[in-house]
Amino acid sequence: MSSTWGNNIRLSVFGGSHTGAIGVVLDNLPPNEKIDLDAVRVQMARRAPGRDKTATTRLEADEPKILSGYLDGVTTGAPLAAVIENTNTRSKDYSDLKVHPRPGHADYTAAVRYQGANDIRGGGHFSGRLTACLVFAGAVCRQILERRGIVIGAHACRIGGVSDAPFDPVAVSAAELNALNTRFFAVRDAKAEEAMRAEIERARLAADSVGGVIECAAVGVPAGVGSPMFGGIENVFASILYGIPAVKGVEFGAGFGVADMRGSENNDPFYYDETGAVRTRTNHAGGILGGITTGMPLLFRIAVKPTPSIGQAQQTVDLAEKKDAALTIRGRHDPCIVPRAIPVAEACAAIALLDLLR
Repeated sequence: MSSTWGNNIRLSVFGGSHTGAIGVVLDNLPPNEKIDLDAVRVQMARRAPGRDKTATTRLEADEPKILSGYLDGVTTGAPLAAVIENTNTRSKDYSDLKVHPRPGHADYTAAVRYQGANDIRGGGHFSGRLTACLVFAGAVCRQILERRGIVIGAHACRIGGVSDAPFDPVAVSAAELNALNTRFFAVRDAKAEEAMRAEIERARLAADSVGGVIECAAVGVPAGVGSPMFGGIENVFASILYGIPAVKGVEFGAGFGVADMRGSENNDPFYYDETGAVRTRTNHAGGILGGITTGMPLLFRIAVKPTPSIGQAQQTVDLAEKKDAALTIRGRHDPCIVPRAIPVAEACAAIALLDLLR
Protein backbone atom coordinates (compact mmCIF):
# COMPACT_ATOMS: atom_id res chain seq x y z
CA MET A 1 0.00 0.00 0.00
CA SER A 2 1.74 3.16 -1.21
CA SER A 3 1.08 6.21 0.95
CA THR A 4 4.28 8.15 0.30
CA TRP A 5 4.55 10.99 -2.22
CA GLY A 6 7.12 13.49 -3.47
CA ASN A 7 10.60 13.84 -4.93
CA ASN A 8 12.23 16.63 -2.93
CA ILE A 9 9.67 16.97 -0.14
CA ARG A 10 8.70 13.46 0.95
CA LEU A 11 5.18 13.11 2.36
CA SER A 12 4.02 9.96 4.17
CA VAL A 13 0.52 9.43 5.57
CA PHE A 14 -0.53 6.68 7.96
CA GLY A 15 -3.55 5.51 9.94
CA GLY A 16 -7.22 5.01 9.14
CA SER A 17 -10.57 6.61 9.81
CA HIS A 18 -11.16 4.60 13.01
CA THR A 19 -7.62 3.84 14.17
CA GLY A 20 -6.36 5.55 17.31
CA ALA A 21 -4.91 8.35 15.23
CA ILE A 22 -3.88 9.34 11.75
CA GLY A 23 -0.53 10.89 11.05
CA VAL A 24 1.85 12.49 8.60
CA VAL A 25 5.60 12.80 8.13
CA LEU A 26 7.17 15.55 6.00
CA ASP A 27 10.80 14.91 5.16
CA ASN A 28 13.40 17.34 3.74
CA LEU A 29 11.69 20.56 4.78
CA PRO A 30 14.11 23.48 4.91
CA PRO A 31 15.36 24.28 8.44
CA ASN A 32 14.72 27.48 10.39
CA GLU A 33 11.34 28.05 8.79
CA LYS A 34 8.95 29.72 11.24
CA ILE A 35 5.62 27.90 11.51
CA ASP A 36 2.64 29.68 13.06
CA LEU A 37 0.60 26.90 14.68
CA ASP A 38 -2.46 29.15 15.00
CA ALA A 39 -2.43 29.56 11.22
CA VAL A 40 -2.15 25.78 10.91
CA ARG A 41 -5.21 25.40 13.17
CA VAL A 42 -7.20 27.76 10.95
CA GLN A 43 -6.62 25.45 8.00
CA MET A 44 -7.38 22.33 10.04
CA ALA A 45 -10.69 23.85 11.19
CA ARG A 46 -11.75 24.55 7.61
CA ARG A 47 -11.59 20.83 6.82
CA ALA A 48 -12.63 19.45 10.22
CA PRO A 49 -15.92 17.50 10.42
CA GLY A 50 -18.97 18.27 12.50
CA ARG A 51 -18.92 22.05 12.25
CA ASP A 52 -21.52 22.77 9.57
CA LYS A 53 -24.83 21.39 8.33
CA THR A 54 -23.23 20.56 4.97
CA ALA A 55 -20.79 18.17 6.69
CA THR A 56 -20.89 14.88 8.57
CA THR A 57 -22.03 15.11 12.20
CA ARG A 58 -18.89 13.28 13.33
CA LEU A 59 -17.15 15.90 15.50
CA GLU A 60 -13.36 15.79 15.74
CA ALA A 61 -11.04 18.41 17.23
CA ASP A 62 -8.38 17.76 14.55
CA GLU A 63 -5.67 19.24 16.77
CA PRO A 64 -2.32 18.09 15.37
CA LYS A 65 0.27 16.92 17.89
CA ILE A 66 3.76 17.50 16.54
CA LEU A 67 6.20 14.77 17.55
CA SER A 68 9.41 15.87 15.85
CA GLY A 69 10.99 18.31 13.41
CA TYR A 70 9.71 21.46 15.16
CA LEU A 71 11.36 23.29 18.05
CA ASP A 72 11.12 26.84 19.40
CA GLY A 73 8.70 27.82 16.65
CA VAL A 74 10.80 26.73 13.66
CA THR A 75 11.49 23.64 11.60
CA THR A 76 14.65 21.82 12.63
CA GLY A 77 15.45 20.13 9.32
CA ALA A 78 14.58 16.71 10.75
CA PRO A 79 11.43 14.95 9.53
CA LEU A 80 8.35 16.84 10.69
CA ALA A 81 5.96 14.28 12.19
CA ALA A 82 2.47 14.89 13.57
CA VAL A 83 -0.50 12.81 14.67
CA ILE A 84 -4.21 13.71 14.78
CA GLU A 85 -6.33 11.68 17.15
CA ASN A 86 -9.56 9.96 16.15
CA THR A 87 -11.87 10.44 19.13
CA ASN A 88 -15.43 10.11 17.78
CA THR A 89 -15.75 6.79 15.95
CA ARG A 90 -18.69 4.38 15.60
CA SER A 91 -17.12 1.31 14.07
CA LYS A 92 -20.25 -0.83 14.54
CA ASP A 93 -21.85 1.14 11.70
CA TYR A 94 -19.40 -0.55 9.31
CA SER A 95 -19.55 -4.15 10.56
CA ASP A 96 -21.60 -5.38 7.59
CA LEU A 97 -19.38 -3.91 4.88
CA LYS A 98 -16.84 -6.73 4.79
CA VAL A 99 -19.56 -8.79 3.17
CA HIS A 100 -21.65 -6.07 1.50
CA PRO A 101 -19.35 -3.55 -0.22
CA ARG A 102 -20.69 -0.04 -0.70
CA PRO A 103 -21.29 1.06 -4.32
CA GLY A 104 -18.93 3.88 -5.23
CA HIS A 105 -16.52 3.05 -2.39
CA ALA A 106 -13.23 1.15 -2.36
CA ASP A 107 -14.63 -1.61 -0.10
CA TYR A 108 -14.72 -4.21 -2.88
CA THR A 109 -11.50 -3.30 -4.66
CA ALA A 110 -9.60 -3.06 -1.35
CA ALA A 111 -10.88 -6.50 -0.32
CA VAL A 112 -9.63 -7.97 -3.60
CA ARG A 113 -6.29 -6.15 -3.55
CA TYR A 114 -5.51 -6.86 0.12
CA GLN A 115 -7.10 -10.31 0.35
CA GLY A 116 -9.80 -9.20 2.78
CA ALA A 117 -7.31 -7.90 5.36
CA ASN A 118 -8.18 -4.23 4.77
CA ASP A 119 -9.60 -2.16 7.64
CA ILE A 120 -13.23 -1.53 6.68
CA ARG A 121 -14.07 0.77 9.61
CA GLY A 122 -14.98 4.18 8.25
CA GLY A 123 -13.25 3.25 5.01
CA GLY A 124 -9.94 2.64 6.80
CA HIS A 125 -6.95 3.96 4.91
CA PHE A 126 -9.17 4.81 1.93
CA SER A 127 -11.18 7.34 3.95
CA GLY A 128 -11.33 11.06 3.30
CA ARG A 129 -10.41 11.34 6.98
CA LEU A 130 -6.78 11.10 5.93
CA THR A 131 -7.03 14.40 4.07
CA ALA A 132 -6.62 16.02 7.50
CA CYS A 133 -2.99 14.92 7.19
CA LEU A 134 -2.72 16.64 3.81
CA VAL A 135 -4.16 19.85 5.25
CA PHE A 136 -1.62 19.85 8.09
CA ALA A 137 1.25 19.31 5.67
CA GLY A 138 -0.11 21.91 3.28
CA ALA A 139 -0.58 24.46 6.07
CA VAL A 140 3.12 24.14 6.87
CA CYS A 141 4.23 24.31 3.23
CA ARG A 142 1.89 27.26 2.58
CA GLN A 143 3.65 29.40 5.19
CA ILE A 144 7.05 28.65 3.66
CA LEU A 145 5.75 29.57 0.20
CA GLU A 146 4.11 32.80 1.40
CA ARG A 147 7.51 34.05 2.57
CA ARG A 148 8.63 33.51 -1.01
CA GLY A 149 5.74 35.59 -2.35
CA ILE A 150 3.46 32.71 -3.39
CA VAL A 151 -0.22 32.80 -2.38
CA ILE A 152 -2.75 30.01 -2.92
CA GLY A 153 -6.53 30.10 -2.70
CA ALA A 154 -9.55 28.15 -3.92
CA HIS A 155 -13.33 28.28 -4.03
CA ALA A 156 -16.34 26.09 -4.76
CA CYS A 157 -16.64 26.70 -8.49
CA ARG A 158 -19.73 24.51 -8.83
CA ILE A 159 -21.93 22.33 -6.63
CA GLY A 160 -24.64 20.36 -8.39
CA GLY A 161 -26.10 22.75 -10.94
CA VAL A 162 -25.07 25.93 -9.08
CA SER A 163 -21.97 27.84 -10.23
CA ASP A 164 -19.82 30.49 -8.56
CA ALA A 165 -18.05 33.23 -10.54
CA PRO A 166 -14.77 31.79 -11.86
CA PHE A 167 -11.38 33.36 -11.24
CA ASP A 168 -10.07 35.82 -13.81
CA PRO A 169 -7.24 33.63 -15.16
CA VAL A 170 -5.09 36.68 -15.96
CA ALA A 171 -5.83 39.06 -13.10
CA VAL A 172 -6.63 36.90 -10.05
CA SER A 173 -4.76 38.56 -7.17
CA ALA A 174 -3.09 37.61 -3.91
CA ALA A 175 -5.59 39.80 -2.05
CA GLU A 176 -8.50 37.90 -3.58
CA LEU A 177 -6.96 34.52 -2.74
CA ASN A 178 -6.18 35.61 0.82
CA ALA A 179 -9.83 36.61 1.24
CA LEU A 180 -10.80 33.02 0.42
CA ASN A 181 -8.08 30.86 1.94
CA THR A 182 -9.10 31.14 5.59
CA ARG A 183 -12.84 30.70 5.06
CA PHE A 184 -15.07 27.65 5.33
CA PHE A 185 -17.20 27.16 2.21
CA ALA A 186 -15.13 29.65 0.25
CA VAL A 187 -17.01 31.23 -2.66
CA ARG A 188 -16.60 34.48 -4.58
CA ASP A 189 -20.34 35.26 -4.72
CA ALA A 190 -22.42 35.14 -1.52
CA LYS A 191 -25.56 34.41 -3.53
CA ALA A 192 -23.86 31.36 -5.01
CA GLU A 193 -23.12 30.04 -1.52
CA GLU A 194 -26.77 30.41 -0.54
CA ALA A 195 -27.91 28.50 -3.62
CA MET A 196 -25.22 25.84 -3.15
CA ARG A 197 -26.27 25.29 0.46
CA ALA A 198 -29.86 24.86 -0.70
CA GLU A 199 -28.72 22.30 -3.29
CA ILE A 200 -26.83 20.34 -0.62
CA GLU A 201 -29.80 20.46 1.74
CA ARG A 202 -32.11 19.08 -0.94
CA ALA A 203 -29.73 16.17 -1.44
CA ARG A 204 -29.44 15.57 2.32
CA LEU A 205 -33.21 15.50 2.80
CA ALA A 206 -33.47 12.99 -0.03
CA ALA A 207 -30.88 10.76 1.72
CA ASP A 208 -28.61 11.50 -1.24
CA SER A 209 -25.44 13.47 -1.97
CA VAL A 210 -24.09 15.94 -4.51
CA GLY A 211 -20.69 16.61 -6.08
CA GLY A 212 -19.00 19.63 -7.60
CA VAL A 213 -15.91 21.40 -8.87
CA ILE A 214 -13.20 23.25 -6.93
CA GLU A 215 -11.13 25.93 -8.68
CA CYS A 216 -7.70 26.74 -7.23
CA ALA A 217 -5.14 29.39 -8.15
CA ALA A 218 -1.60 30.25 -7.10
CA VAL A 219 0.00 33.63 -7.76
CA GLY A 220 3.61 34.69 -7.35
CA VAL A 221 4.96 31.47 -8.85
CA PRO A 222 8.02 32.47 -10.92
CA ALA A 223 8.47 31.47 -14.53
CA GLY A 224 10.71 28.48 -15.20
CA VAL A 225 9.54 26.01 -12.54
CA GLY A 226 8.94 22.45 -13.69
CA SER A 227 10.15 20.07 -16.40
CA PRO A 228 8.95 18.58 -19.67
CA MET A 229 7.58 15.08 -20.07
CA PHE A 230 7.03 13.27 -16.77
CA GLY A 231 8.22 15.85 -14.24
CA GLY A 232 6.01 18.72 -15.36
CA ILE A 233 3.77 20.92 -13.24
CA GLU A 234 0.65 19.09 -14.42
CA ASN A 235 2.19 15.69 -13.67
CA VAL A 236 3.27 16.61 -10.14
CA PHE A 237 0.04 18.40 -9.26
CA ALA A 238 -2.21 15.68 -10.66
CA SER A 239 -0.33 12.94 -8.80
CA ILE A 240 -1.02 14.51 -5.40
CA LEU A 241 -4.50 15.85 -6.23
CA TYR A 242 -5.62 12.32 -7.08
CA GLY A 243 -4.58 11.42 -3.54
CA ILE A 244 -7.80 13.17 -2.45
CA PRO A 245 -10.16 10.17 -2.42
CA ALA A 246 -13.16 11.87 -4.07
CA VAL A 247 -11.31 13.49 -6.98
CA LYS A 248 -12.28 12.11 -10.39
CA GLY A 249 -10.84 14.73 -12.73
CA VAL A 250 -8.17 17.44 -12.92
CA GLU A 251 -7.84 20.16 -15.55
CA PHE A 252 -5.46 23.10 -15.94
CA GLY A 253 -6.29 26.48 -17.45
CA ALA A 254 -9.04 26.13 -20.03
CA GLY A 255 -8.73 22.36 -19.61
CA PHE A 256 -11.06 20.30 -21.77
CA GLY A 257 -12.40 23.55 -23.21
CA VAL A 258 -9.33 23.77 -25.48
CA ALA A 259 -10.75 20.88 -27.50
CA ASP A 260 -13.38 23.27 -28.88
CA MET A 261 -10.91 26.07 -29.72
CA ARG A 262 -8.75 26.84 -32.70
CA GLY A 263 -5.07 27.51 -32.21
CA SER A 264 -5.63 31.21 -32.79
CA GLU A 265 -8.06 31.22 -29.84
CA ASN A 266 -6.15 28.96 -27.48
CA ASN A 267 -2.69 30.52 -27.88
CA ASP A 268 -1.88 33.10 -25.20
CA PRO A 269 -0.14 36.10 -26.84
CA PHE A 270 3.06 37.26 -25.12
CA TYR A 271 3.90 40.87 -24.27
CA TYR A 272 6.21 42.89 -21.99
CA ASP A 273 4.43 44.61 -19.11
CA GLU A 274 5.43 47.96 -17.58
CA THR A 275 8.02 46.26 -15.34
CA GLY A 276 9.72 44.53 -18.25
CA ALA A 277 8.33 41.11 -17.34
CA VAL A 278 7.01 38.76 -20.01
CA ARG A 279 3.27 38.19 -19.56
CA THR A 280 0.43 36.77 -21.64
CA ARG A 281 -2.78 38.61 -22.52
CA THR A 282 -4.88 35.51 -21.95
CA ASN A 283 -4.17 32.46 -19.81
CA HIS A 284 -5.80 29.44 -21.41
CA ALA A 285 -2.62 27.51 -20.52
CA GLY A 286 -3.28 28.00 -16.80
CA GLY A 287 0.21 29.37 -16.27
CA ILE A 288 1.94 26.26 -17.68
CA LEU A 289 3.63 25.57 -21.03
CA GLY A 290 5.64 22.41 -21.67
CA GLY A 291 5.24 21.42 -18.03
CA ILE A 292 6.97 24.65 -16.94
CA THR A 293 5.45 27.73 -15.29
CA THR A 294 5.05 30.89 -17.38
CA GLY A 295 4.87 33.34 -14.47
CA MET A 296 1.14 33.85 -15.00
CA PRO A 297 -1.36 32.70 -12.36
CA LEU A 298 -1.31 28.93 -11.96
CA LEU A 299 -4.90 27.73 -12.32
CA PHE A 300 -6.52 24.30 -12.02
CA ARG A 301 -9.87 22.69 -11.25
CA ILE A 302 -10.76 19.35 -9.70
CA ALA A 303 -13.99 17.39 -10.11
CA VAL A 304 -15.27 16.00 -6.80
CA LYS A 305 -17.71 13.10 -6.94
CA PRO A 306 -20.87 12.90 -4.80
CA THR A 307 -20.33 11.19 -1.45
CA PRO A 308 -20.85 7.46 -2.14
CA SER A 309 -22.25 6.76 1.35
CA ILE A 310 -25.90 7.74 1.04
CA GLY A 311 -28.98 6.81 3.04
CA GLN A 312 -30.95 5.35 0.15
CA ALA A 313 -31.17 1.58 -0.36
CA GLN A 314 -28.66 0.45 -3.00
CA GLN A 315 -27.87 -2.74 -4.85
CA THR A 316 -24.68 -4.58 -3.97
CA VAL A 317 -23.45 -8.17 -3.58
CA ASP A 318 -22.99 -10.58 -0.71
CA LEU A 319 -19.34 -11.64 -0.95
CA ALA A 320 -19.84 -14.52 1.48
CA GLU A 321 -22.93 -16.00 -0.16
CA LYS A 322 -21.88 -14.95 -3.66
CA LYS A 323 -25.26 -13.51 -4.58
CA ASP A 324 -26.87 -10.13 -5.19
CA ALA A 325 -27.97 -8.20 -2.12
CA ALA A 326 -29.49 -4.91 -0.93
CA LEU A 327 -27.63 -2.43 1.26
CA THR A 328 -28.71 0.52 3.39
CA ILE A 329 -25.68 2.36 4.71
CA ARG A 330 -25.55 3.49 8.30
CA GLY A 331 -23.13 5.98 9.81
CA ARG A 332 -22.43 9.70 9.50
CA HIS A 333 -21.49 11.07 6.10
CA ASP A 334 -21.18 14.38 4.26
CA PRO A 335 -24.05 15.17 1.88
CA CYS A 336 -21.41 17.09 -0.08
CA ILE A 337 -17.64 16.78 0.16
CA VAL A 338 -16.83 19.98 -1.75
CA PRO A 339 -16.85 22.62 1.06
CA ARG A 340 -14.45 20.63 3.25
CA ALA A 341 -12.30 19.64 0.26
CA ILE A 342 -11.47 23.25 -0.66
CA PRO A 343 -8.62 23.57 1.89
CA VAL A 344 -7.43 20.10 0.86
CA ALA A 345 -7.02 21.26 -2.75
CA GLU A 346 -5.08 24.31 -1.54
CA ALA A 347 -2.93 22.09 0.68
CA CYS A 348 -2.05 19.76 -2.18
CA ALA A 349 -1.10 22.75 -4.33
CA ALA A 350 1.19 24.05 -1.56
CA ILE A 351 2.89 20.69 -1.05
CA ALA A 352 3.37 20.23 -4.81
CA LEU A 353 4.82 23.71 -5.30
CA LEU A 354 7.27 23.38 -2.42
CA ASP A 355 8.35 20.00 -3.76
CA LEU A 356 9.02 21.59 -7.15
CA LEU A 357 10.83 24.60 -5.70
CA ARG A 358 12.90 22.77 -3.05
